[in-house]
Amino acid sequence: MDIEKAIGYLRGYNGPEVKLMEVCGTHTAAIFKSGIRSLISPGIKLISGPGCPVCVTPAAYIDKCMEYASKERHIFLTFGDMMKVPGSDGSLSSLGKDGNVELMYSPFEALDKAEKNKDITFVIGAVGFETTAPAYGLLLKEAMRRGIENIRLLTALKTIVPALSWICENQKTISGFICPGHVSVITGTGIYEELARKYEKPFVVAGFEPEHIAAVVYDLVRQTESGKHKVKNLYPGAVREEGNKEALKVIDDVFTAGTAVWRGLGAIEGSGLYLRDEYGGFDGGSRGLDKDIELPPECSCAHVIVGEKDPDQCPMFGTRCTPIDPYGPCMVSAEGACGIWYRNR
Repeated sequence: MDIEKAIGYLRGYNGPEVKLMEVCGTHTAAIFKSGIRSLISPGIKLISGPGCPVCVTPAAYIDKCMEYASKERHIFLTFGDMMKVPGSDGSLSSLGKDGNVELMYSPFEALDKAEKNKDITFVIGAVGFETTAPAYGLLLKEAMRRGIENIRLLTALKTIVPALSWICENQKTISGFICPGHVSVITGTGIYEELARKYEKPFVVAGFEPEHIAAVVYDLVRQTESGKHKVKNLYPGAVREEGNKEALKVIDDVFTAGTAVWRGLGAIEGSGLYLRDEYGGFDGGSRGLDKDIELPPECSCAHVIVGEKDPDQCPMFGTRCTPIDPYGPCMVSAEGACGIWYRNR
């Protein structure tokens, strides 16, 4: 594709408004870094969706994390972006020295820790989409092989297609979707075919370089103009139609689908990944964590993650809610829409 020609077309576009949603926090960041918003027509709106798994984690899950972090002979292992996510009453970081929390760089660190400290239960905060689920599955397979019994997984793992279906049902004005690159490496592009047919919207997979972003926006706008709704893969170097079969097998071996709550969206059927019965001994009580906190009227996070508002339209943005002192869940993570907008404002 001639990128200069594509940018020229997008800059001069004067047709009906086109609203394109990216559902990947890395894409949101890439869109800012590429400066593409300043290069395209005002008639083309790029909006952020629920692409940050940390941001859509409900308060009840955080409460359970804090419960484990406060429990004797338990250590809660988590990545750093979970520390400030608000629960019903505080966050993991608010526990301070009273909390048994350790940051991890890889969930596989738990194996050696648990093997060397058999009198301590290591609880892993497993949060993510299909991208990270295989790693947690392999972790449990290895723990079972090594006979390690003092590891628990507290899962908030979610799958993207049920959320996209929910958005299509509830946000009728979205014209097309920039499909998540990292998730699609695992799932493949075939998972979007039924969505494209059912909702008659184009779904295009993109990489993360500026030319990738320009190409996918161009393709989606042209498809919308011509009334097409095809699934396309513009990231063929990393994504295949069938996905990563080995990773998908691990997910299928270890997990089963169930209803999960997305903060700001509510309960979405079939969107959560829970441990199968064979791995039930490793479960830290992941089901039933559906309670969520009511965000105040001033917080627009629930509107941001479905593309109804841009982050800077929230009255709390950059004043009462910042990455240092986040109030809404969209601000707490490096992949959250509000956090990305704040750092690139």
